[in-house]
Amino acid sequence: MSEPAPAPSGRALNEGDTASDFELPSDDGNPVKLSDQRGHWVVVYFYPQDDTPGCTAEACSFRDSYEDFTDVGATVIGISGDSVEKHVAFKEKHHLPFTLLSDADGSLRKQ
Repeated sequence: MSEPAPAPSGRALNEGDTASDFELPSDDGNPVKLSDQRGHWVVVYFYPQDDTPGCTAEACSFRDSYEDFTDVGATVIGISGDSVEKHVAFKEKHHLPFTLLSDADGSLRKQ
């Protein structure tokens, strides 16, 4: 059985769609490639900016529910346009246990 085709660029994903592959730098300095996660549940969430009230609340909500995700084998990844350096500080400040990726040029968010 073949995998579903990625959703066309420029449209929202629907349940059952496969996200297009991407590779972005992470807060630990290593690149993360979505296709390396194939066969595993991955929760990817996008947010505008580190340390804004709404984005901090969202990140802390994922932090507080993190064990629920990992208990079912899911990986959580947050993505914004902030730099890797800003992600490191944000992650440390709020004790975030999951990976943050930098989409500095906004190309993935536009896709």
